[in-house]
Amino acid sequence: MLSYANDVEAANALYKKYKELKAEIGKVIVGQDEVVDAVLISIFSNGHSLLIGLPGLAKTLLIKTISEVLDLQFSRIQFTPDLMPSDITGAEILDEKREFKFIRGPIFANIILADEINRTPPKTQAALLEAMQEKSITTAGKLHKLEEPFFVLATQNPIEQEGTYPLPEAQLDRFMFNINLGYPSFEEEVDIVKRTTGNEKIQLNKILHGNEILQFQQLVRKVPVADNVVNYAVNLVSKTRPNTSLSGKMANEFLEYGAGPRAGQFLLIGAKCHALLNGKYSPDIEDVKAIAKNVLRHRLIRNFKAEAEGVSNEQIIESFL
Repeated sequence: MLSYANDVEAANALYKKYKELKAEIGKVIVGQDEVVDAVLISIFSNGHSLLIGLPGLAKTLLIKTISEVLDLQFSRIQFTPDLMPSDITGAEILDEKREFKFIRGPIFANIILADEINRTPPKTQAALLEAMQEKSITTAGKLHKLEEPFFVLATQNPIEQEGTYPLPEAQLDRFMFNINLGYPSFEEEVDIVKRTTGNEKIQLNKILHGNEILQFQQLVRKVPVADNVVNYAVNLVSKTRPNTSLSGKMANEFLEYGAGPRAGQFLLIGAKCHALLNGKYSPDIEDVKAIAKNVLRHRLIRNFKAEAEGVSNEQIIESFL
């Protein structure tokens, strides 16, 4: 683990490493700057991310590329309708000595790519719940700790697509960010087509080790926050809860349920990290606003009126901001 003279020196080191990570990821991923930033913020904030977009928008490639520039153990789980919970966590087997032995599943890694997580039924999706929250799994009455750093980066096709299962709200809430991927611009798509239709092989360098990531995660926690920024974040979350003293007009009209306290926690931690990655030593309200949509969009449950009138979570959050 690296040692720094003080927190300012550590913050400057994080900023430098972030720039190196962006440059290395940019060798493979064209554009998608905001998406890359969001995933890196969730990693340095010790959170999980859910990437949502249509097939072919490089969700899986982005996560694989990030795993390659981080010197961590990587595991990919392809979610399918017939996947069982034990296929993720592992299972007890009877060995040649007729003794039960635990065989670890793919969840025992640092970075988990949960590919197309909404292709599998809720029973299997729930196998990730304990791992995501407690950084451990329990099987056959025994607790197995997962090695840190540990993060789940999941991809999901839009729910409207055929053969998908909506994620349970309890599991959605464990994701720090819900990140939407859009189509690339014309210029970016031209660059993508050129890069991917040749025979050039791109070599990626390892930028960060596990101990460094843990150190930077601790640094993010230590960043001081002014009371007005804390109050803004909590007030923003309170506005999403319909029929309360602090609820916003759009919440009362279009929401069934709002965000819970975990949203406020993620807003503050994410704002701290966003500030550090932009060369600041303390977050302001703009840092909270910058990550608010990623934190809130999967925590708001719209009512029938919102569905009927086509009012999206994005529009509701924008009204609060």
